[in-house]
Amino acid sequence: MSMEKPPLATGLARTRSEQLYESVAAAIKSPHGSMDANGIPATAPAAVGGGGTLSRKSSRRLMMGASPGRSGGAGTHIRKSRSAQLKLELEEVSSGAALSRASSASLGLSFSFTGFAMPPEEISDSKPFSDDEMIPEDIEAGKKRPKFQAEPTLPIFLKFKEVTYKVVIKKMTSSVEKEILTGITGSVNPGEVLALMGPSGSGKTTLLSLLAGRISQSSTGGSVTYNDKPYSKFLKSRIGFVTQDDVLFPHLTVKETLTYAARLRLSKTLTREQKEQRALDVIQELGLERCQDTMIGGAFVRGVSGGERKRVSIGNEIIINPSLLLLDEPTSGLDSTTALRTIQMLHDISDAGKTVITTIHQPSSRLFHRFDKLILLGRGSLLYFGKSSEALDYFSSIGCSPLIAMNPAEFLLDLANGNINDISVPSELDDRVQVGNSGRETQTGKPSPAAVHEYLVEAYETRVAEQEKKKLMDPVPLNEEAKAKSLHLKRQWGAGWWEQYCILFCRGLKERRHEYFSWLRVTQVLSTAVILGLLWWQSDIRTSRGLQDQAGLLFFIAVFWGFFPVFTAIFAFPQERAMLNKERAADMYKLSAYFLARTTSDLPLDFILPSLFLLVVYFMTGLRVSPYPFFLSMLTVFLCIIAAQGLGLAIGAVLMDLKKATTLASVTVMTFMLAGGFFVKKVPVFISWIRYLSFNYHTYKLLLKVQYQDLAESINGMRIDSGLTEVVALIVMVFGYRLLAYLSLRQMKIAT
Repeated sequence: MSMEKPPLATGLARTRSEQLYESVAAAIKSPHGSMDANGIPATAPAAVGGGGTLSRKSSRRLMMGASPGRSGGAGTHIRKSRSAQLKLELEEVSSGAALSRASSASLGLSFSFTGFAMPPEEISDSKPFSDDEMIPEDIEAGKKRPKFQAEPTLPIFLKFKEVTYKVVIKKMTSSVEKEILTGITGSVNPGEVLALMGPSGSGKTTLLSLLAGRISQSSTGGSVTYNDKPYSKFLKSRIGFVTQDDVLFPHLTVKETLTYAARLRLSKTLTREQKEQRALDVIQELGLERCQDTMIGGAFVRGVSGGERKRVSIGNEIIINPSLLLLDEPTSGLDSTTALRTIQMLHDISDAGKTVITTIHQPSSRLFHRFDKLILLGRGSLLYFGKSSEALDYFSSIGCSPLIAMNPAEFLLDLANGNINDISVPSELDDRVQVGNSGRETQTGKPSPAAVHEYLVEAYETRVAEQEKKKLMDPVPLNEEAKAKSLHLKRQWGAGWWEQYCILFCRGLKERRHEYFSWLRVTQVLSTAVILGLLWWQSDIRTSRGLQDQAGLLFFIAVFWGFFPVFTAIFAFPQERAMLNKERAADMYKLSAYFLARTTSDLPLDFILPSLFLLVVYFMTGLRVSPYPFFLSMLTVFLCIIAAQGLGLAIGAVLMDLKKATTLASVTVMTFMLAGGFFVKKVPVFISWIRYLSFNYHTYKLLLKVQYQDLAESINGMRIDSGLTEVVALIVMVFGYRLLAYLSLRQMKIAT
């Protein structure tokens, strides 16, 4: 079936507002031209009678280019010309139907189901003025804000044909293969906004992730091409992907979040000052100036609002000026005004030659008419692909029309769900389900959702699908220079390895300082230190009993600073897994730089609380008051902390599940404590090797050596020697556990 509009629809599309647009533009281009009685240039009738139509975008560009306010002249502002346009329309309208059309256009309403269809171009163009158009303007300064999205970039023509995706669901005794997407075909070009619509579970997010290259190609079928080339990792720097969940660090401010993203992702050719200025430009473009110094916030931290958080997520991606921008439900949880501004921002990005694809759950009628193309999914199948303005005409042509006035998006979602309440039933579908009374609901007597879905899929396949597949055979309209660029893309890092490490180190310090110095943790450590000091107050080591008591204190210190870091570190990688996946998929940094920065940025924070702990305990309990034993005791505790932290990082990285990691860590720490040499003096030979894996054992022996090396050769059955073996063992644990954690992260499945 051809999706072209009939001549009547074309005539209707030649709205009064478009004629006035062309007239004003012609008048500005030819200021000395002749005017008729109505104030319309003499050249206007020829243009109007030509039969062609201007799209919403082209008419908007024409007016922007012709507006004296935008070109620097002293002419009338575009806002005034639109108000004058509305006034002319209202004065010249005479019939009741025309008056209804003009009034509905001024209100942005659509009477598509009450007698005649109004083209969406008329709805969008006939508004007297739009608040969104005033956003880029600095009213007081009288000049335009810089729009970095307008910078030239490589255009990407995205095509996908017969795309399929299957997953294997494992059960207790068997596995079942489930098909998520079935034969999805479509395309989107630079300058267009493609919306993916469908009910929950229809495959919108899966299709978006597949188009972004975030799903392994081994489980997919069909073809997806970018400028007629398959996906490669070199395209990562050209693609921006905004996830449905806002994956952000809660303790960083808006400005810090975007600044770190700019320093990591923008080209090496830019200086640090230029990258930071780009972050400020993004803040200005997204209207985040008022909250730029506010923390992002999270579940337990108060921060910015949901709409501001969503704009920060979008800013993280548009900061690189991507050629292809994909967004997963960017308007979810936003009010209608904020959602409208978000979609308007996406249009501004696409107008600069970018390709934009977004999933949308249930848009308002105003949002729906702002999309250029639409894909409607139902149960993983394609129900419609084409211009959003022609979707209602298509479904009317197959017998599905609303019986009452409703939001077009609600109408399409009802069809995708198989719900045909308040929707006309096609005679072909009614005849089909009457045969044997199959596919009919017993209560309402209407076709079942499964029958409706089957009919819609079959109708699209027979009427439209083949034409769309033929269109995909057309070559990409790129010039030779653009083709050369697309063929010679190289994987680019925004910063060198050392610069990545320094940026991630500073980011880690700023993010985790709030957690490390929370009043709860400080109170826990200091209260424990005071209790120990009171229990072992000025203990006397001149007696055998006093010596054994003080040895128990040293063992507790070894256990406490072995237990505490483990259960802090096991949360590191599981909690940051979503962020790591997101940033590595975008090629923000190398894994080695992230891992080293993540593990070393904790060290300065890990040394502060133990130092306070030892200052309280050491002098309250009467340990050797001398600089040499004091600093050696502190170094021994620090070495134990780093080794224990490595074990926690390794457990968290290997399992990547907090419940499993906590269980394994509890068993491991308890085993190391029991084998630490204090509770059991004589361990059976076949299990004695465990103590050499215990950092508690080596730390305890070192602390005994530091305190009593001149007093006794053995204490509590623990022989005091040079301590070199224990130091080497702890150093091996420090690097061995971290190496295991790094290798586990390398094996973690991350979309490439």
